[in-house]
Order: sequence, then structure tokens, then C-alpha cells
Amino acid sequence: MSDLLASAGVVIAAGASAASILLGPGRLRSGAMLLAIVLCPILILGDQWHTHQIVDLRHSTGRIVGLLVIGAGVTAVLGFVFRRWPILIPLTIIAALPFRIPLHSGGDTANLLVPLYLVIAAGVVAVAARDWRFRPAGPVAAGTEEPRPAGPVAAGDPPPPPVAKASSGVGPPTAPPAGGAAAVWLPRVLAAVVVLYGVQTLYSGDFSKGLQNVCFFLVPFTVAYGLLREVGWDKRLLKWALVVVAAEAVAFVLIGSVEYVTRSLFWNDQVIRSNEFHTYFRVNSVFWDPNVYGRYLALVIVMAMAALLWVRERRAFAVLTLLVAVLWIGLAQTFSQSSFIALLAGLAVLAALRWSWRWTLAAVSIGAVGAIFVVLLVGGSGKVRLNVDTSGRANLVSGGLDLFSERPIQGYGSGSFQHAYRDHAANKDVPVSVSHTEPVTVAAEQGLPGLVLYAALIVLALGVMASGLFASRAGGIGEGGVEDDPARSAPPSPMTGPARQAVLAAFVALLVHTLAYAGFFEDPIAWVLLAIGASLAATAAPVVRQPA
Repeated sequence: MSDLLASAGVVIAAGASAASILLGPGRLRSGAMLLAIVLCPILILGDQWHTHQIVDLRHSTGRIVGLLVIGAGVTAVLGFVFRRWPILIPLTIIAALPFRIPLHSGGDTANLLVPLYLVIAAGVVAVAARDWRFRPAGPVAAGTEEPRPAGPVAAGDPPPPPVAKASSGVGPPTAPPAGGAAAVWLPRVLAAVVVLYGVQTLYSGDFSKGLQNVCFFLVPFTVAYGLLREVGWDKRLLKWALVVVAAEAVAFVLIGSVEYVTRSLFWNDQVIRSNEFHTYFRVNSVFWDPNVYGRYLALVIVMAMAALLWVRERRAFAVLTLLVAVLWIGLAQTFSQSSFIALLAGLAVLAALRWSWRWTLAAVSIGAVGAIFVVLLVGGSGKVRLNVDTSGRANLVSGGLDLFSERPIQGYGSGSFQHAYRDHAANKDVPVSVSHTEPVTVAAEQGLPGLVLYAALIVLALGVMASGLFASRAGGIGEGGVEDDPARSAPPSPMTGPARQAVLAAFVALLVHTLAYAGFFEDPIAWVLLAIGASLAATAAPVVRQPA
């Protein structure tokens, strides 16, 4: 009976979270969000009920009551604050992205995004309180009575239509969503990804792992996407978002620099032992993994560079330049090769958008050829030691492809890569969690259906984020409708220029990093970039004149 209830709960939670991004603002949508958020902790507790950590917790009534009171209290306070100041919903979600709290579950240490979960739950409470008190579903903030003429609106409310003036023609100007069909299908495919993952846990070789992935990652991140997708991102909110991530990244670099100077880490025994056998010393700051720390710094550097390419004020230019330099120091201390490559990919996208995609493509091609020659000729042997140079990841990739070839249609089930790989590996004690290459993990676990949806999601996301950017790069429109000189054109608006470029470049950098480290659906930054990119594309739609 418990297995049946757990299976049904996973599917219902996945379906409810998917409904939260498909339904329009209203009571039904907020009810779906609440259902998804409430089911997740219940399913996790049921799955881990007989582990010794939960057993110890069950025997300590005071601890259970204390944790429940603290969680409910923080959620209630944040929900009240978000109703009064809706602008804090997106900013708080962005601020909570990097922070994980180590908790013990099932004999292992799980580093959970507890602050982010509380923020998401509070955002859902704020939106539900508005919807279930019969407040208008238009551009009304979560805690205000009257609509605001401009600026960001509450999560869950559609952004106000862009105001633009037609130079001629009859009829009011309209602003269709940028990206066309891609913008319409993006949330649908994203919802299908979540539902399919939930359904494929039912036959997974590691049901517990699949359930945890659904409850810890896919469901709360989907709800966060729903909260952020309808936020009206104006210039002020975008600047504050950049300030938040920049300030946190600098703080992380300072902590990492202290670790580097003192040659001591705060946590992760595996990295501590690894540093004892290497000539270099890797730091992880407040992050568990140096590669995740490096990924975060690389993404912030890309965003700062996007602003730096368009900034005109000398003071802002100096601040951004200093920021990039500080973050680069922190990134160098991680010795994360995948993060370096991700940074280069993001910078290449910015170069293509700011100047010329042809010259950028030529430079990237030359650099790739040079890198291949360096790898081929390293050590003077002329041979490539792939499995050594990739820290064993080549075996994981080849093993994942073998798993896919054995079950190309249905796969081995969500979250089953570790279990299936060990069953098929000659060495049963090999440490493995994922293939370290996101498409390979998806193919092995979910088969062709998951792989097709994953590819469709990436294509649609890139199409929506890049829509109109390359066309608008050539020049601007000056006063009176006269086209500016492209070489001296003014920077575009925050909606069509630096902000969208930053999101697109950061998303590409994240994709490249997941090809070497995986963790696409498990990284909340990916979902936040998807939501912001879709929202900015919708508000940056061109004006179309309709005939009478």
C-alpha cells in the first residue's frame, strides 16, 4: 500500500507542478502550486521513514515540533513580506540559489537547498493568499490593492504589455510574444519533461532516488519557474538582481581565498583528501563541490561581462571591471576545467551578439583545433589518455551509452543511472552517481522519450532567448525613426539588450558545463534562467501594426 501511495504521490506532485506553469493566474493555479509544495515533504518523509536518521527524529518529538514551527514561521513571515513588497519574490529566490544546508538522510549527507525551498513556499503562500481572497488576477501585486502603472508585478501575474508607439498605420499597436511558436511551446515541453520524469520513476531500478529528484529538484524548481515567469522585469529589478548575485559572488570569493591561503576547507572530505595528493589546491567556498562553485562564478562573470559591454558610465565601467577581476581570481582557485570551458562559451556568445557571429565562429573554430592538437601531442607520446585526462568520466559516458543501447525506448527509469551502471560494471565498487554528461544520463534513464523532450526543451529555450537579438545587434533606431549608425548606436533597452544577452550567454555556458558535469535539471539556476529569458522575450516583442 505504501508503494502504491508513494508512486501515486510522485505522479500527482509532478502533474500539479506542471499545471502551475500551464494554467493562467487564478485559484486553480495557486491550488496546484500548494498541492505540489505540500506533497514533496510528505513523500520524502515516507520514503525515508525507516532510515535511522528519521527513526531518531521520530523519537524526538521536541525536535520535530521545533523544526515544524521554525519552517512554518519563516514561511509565514516571508509570505507576509512578499505580499507587501512583491519585488522581493524574484530577488529573494535569486539570492537563495547558492545556499545549501547539509542534512543526513539514508546514511548519506544531503546538501539541500532549504533556504530556497522556504522562499518558494512563501512565494506560493503569497500568491495563494491573493488568489483565494478574490483579488484581481491582472497586474495587481500580491499584497497591494491597486495596480501599478509600471515596474515589476507579482509572481503569477501577467506582465503589463509593452508600450510602444507606431509611426504610422491604423489601429492600436500589438505586441505578439517574441519567439513565435517556440514561446508558446516552451512551457508545454517543460511541463512534459517534469511529468515524464515522474511517470518514469514508477519502473526505476532506484525508485527512492527518482522520488528524491522529483521532490528536491523538479517539483520545487517548476513552481519557482511559475513564480518568476510572470514577473515584470524592468530596469530597476534587473539591476538589483545583478547587484545581488555580484555581492554574493564576491563574498564567496573572499571565503574561497581564505581557504586557499590557509590550505583548509570547511567541508567535503573527498575534496580535502584529494588536495592532499595533488600539487594544486582546490577550494569550494560555501559550495560542496568546486565544480559547482566554479560554475556559479563563471555564470556571474558572463552576466557582468554582458553589462560591461554596454555600460557607458566610467564609474560603472570601473566597478564591473573590478568585479570581473575578483571573480576570475576566485574561479582560478577552483581549478575547474569544465567551468573554464563554460566561461569561454558564454563569452563567445556575448562576442557574437555584440560584434560579429562570423568572426566569433572563426575564432572558436581555430581555438578548438588548437586545443585538439595540444591534447593529441601532450607528453610527446602522440596518444590520448582519455580516461585519465577526464578523471574516469570517459568510462561513465561509454557505460551510459551502453545502457541506452540496451533499453533505447523506455530507459532504466528516472534516477536509476547509478544503480544500472553498477549492475553492468565489472567493478561493482566504482563510485558513480551520474554520467557527468547530461544527455547521456537522460538517454540511459529515460530512453528516447526523455532524450527527445530534453533536446526539444534546449532548442525551444535557445530559440526564445535568442529571438530578435542578432537582428537588433546591427544598429538602433534614433529619434524620429531614423536608423543609427551601427558603429555608434546607443545600447538597446534593458529588455532587448544587455539583460537578454546576459541570460542567453549564461544559459549557453550552463549547457556547456552540464556536458562535462551534468546537473542541468538539478540546478535551480537553469530554471531561473529559463523563466527570466522567457519573460524578457515576451516583453521585448516588436510592435506590429494591425490594419483597420
